[in-house]
Amino acid sequence: MEKTSAALLLVFTGLALLWANLPFSATYGEFWDTSIDLQVAGWELEMTFHDFVNDALMAFFFFTVGLEVKREFTVGELTDRSRAVVPVAAALAGLLVPAAIFLLLNPSGENAAVWGAVISTDTAFLVGALAVAGPRFPGRLRVFLLTLAVVDDIGALAAIAVFYTATLELLPLLAAIVLLVLVALVRFLPTGRGPAYAVLSVLAWGATYASGVHATLAGVAIALMIPVFTPRRPHVERTEELARAFRQSPTPEYAAATARSLKESISVNERLQGTYAPYVSFLVLPLFALANAGVRLDGPTLAAAAQSRLTWGIVAALVIGKTVGITGATALMRITGAGALAPGLTLARIGGGAALCGIGFTISLFIVDLAAEDELLQAEARVGVLGASATAFALGWAWFRVVDRVQPPSMVGRLLVRDFDPARDHFRGNPQAPLQLVEYGDFECPFCSRATGSIDELLEYFGPRLVYVWRHLPLTRVHPHAQEAARASEAADRQGAFREYGRLLFRHQDHLETDDLITYAEELGLDVDRFRDDLQSGAVANRVADDALDAEFMDLSSTPTFFVGSKRHLGPYDAPALIRALEGRPGGASVRRGP
Repeated sequence: MEKTSAALLLVFTGLALLWANLPFSATYGEFWDTSIDLQVAGWELEMTFHDFVNDALMAFFFFTVGLEVKREFTVGELTDRSRAVVPVAAALAGLLVPAAIFLLLNPSGENAAVWGAVISTDTAFLVGALAVAGPRFPGRLRVFLLTLAVVDDIGALAAIAVFYTATLELLPLLAAIVLLVLVALVRFLPTGRGPAYAVLSVLAWGATYASGVHATLAGVAIALMIPVFTPRRPHVERTEELARAFRQSPTPEYAAATARSLKESISVNERLQGTYAPYVSFLVLPLFALANAGVRLDGPTLAAAAQSRLTWGIVAALVIGKTVGITGATALMRITGAGALAPGLTLARIGGGAALCGIGFTISLFIVDLAAEDELLQAEARVGVLGASATAFALGWAWFRVVDRVQPPSMVGRLLVRDFDPARDHFRGNPQAPLQLVEYGDFECPFCSRATGSIDELLEYFGPRLVYVWRHLPLTRVHPHAQEAARASEAADRQGAFREYGRLLFRHQDHLETDDLITYAEELGLDVDRFRDDLQSGAVANRVADDALDAEFMDLSSTPTFFVGSKRHLGPYDAPALIRALEGRPGGASVRRGP
């Protein structure tokens, strides 16, 4: 979806440029300046097609941005300071450094007002570009850049609200605030929440439009009023009961009740993201590109842009400012010890991602339209945004090709990317032991289950000289229950029962449905209510994802995979073979690995 969305944006950008540069290109401007009039009683709304796209349709884009921001701060990456501190600092530098570079080149006059166009990264293009031009295993980098993009979006939205609101009408603004409060209260309605959200949101948008605040910000404000939560236990249990009743008596009433209960177990925020994100990606953003990227690239325009401090200020700010700001802030956080990068995420990779962050496009073009009234200035600024985005993509692509050549992922996969940490890892044996064996495993993998006997023998043989470490690598492609089983083991660990619970999972590998996982918690005498809540928590999901992302970076694709010390073990993993490997003695024939 991400590649398709970015490709569609690129296609519509090309169509806009082609349309604007046809011999009869005046039709481009004439079409988007066509007026739309809507009159209801004494209330009249007048806007052009261009305004309709930028003020009305783009409200849906900013709505989805707001939903993502709310989710990340409530249940996502930004709930954990230790995970967020580096990308947040990098994002702030990625906002400030480009703005400083632009204002250094355009310190005054009409040009200076366009500074907001250089602070934002186009998330849709960024993710698509990372998929096309990024490194072979971009998992960790993608999480870092998406976290950064959330903070980047907040900065851009704040700039629009504070610096690009020309006049304020008090009464419509107060009406918009009251309507937003009502949107927040809709969650307490017993029924009819969908229509209530729709009606109040349209009214809030209209009041915001009338107030002088840019109407798209209504989309953000509404999104922040929408509740977000992880699936709640009572809802999940109710859905299970209804599904069981429907299986026994498949009536339309039970079908409707089950579907309704299933829907309500997921937060409104996530349901709306799933509903609107495809429309925004495949309709709103392409239309925005078509309406805003059409700049006439004739000789006079290109000549003016080539000599324009505005154009070059935008290019320098987005390409140099984003790369230097994000990479420099990340390096500073590491040097000072204020934050650390995830395993396998190097400054070299951050630098490539920072270069791609220079693709400003959507919000950059949006702010150009707000900041500059003169058509020539708008044309020069749009040439700068388009040129900067193309340059940033080319720089990022070249950067990653060099990094992958200097440090191939296949070489990285031979070494353990994250050292053993007794405070975090699941281990058996002496944490101070001179010998270390790390396993990346999967609770639904029969080969991992058989390997437990070898581990027991090793610990008995070496005694206090060995520490054994378990890390998650759920191979969901072949083991559909592995992901939830891994989360269940982490939920059990929160009650001090990781090892005992893991043995039950291995013993019952053919029975790893949700009901089974809860039954095993009951067998061990765990607090089942707490277990259920932890099973659905973001912290548990992140804990499993961390191990899986390590494995992705090391190109691990089979379980069990062992590391003896820091080096990947290749070959058999029976007890005698592992003993020889741990003692540094040769021997042992190769055997077929698990799937």
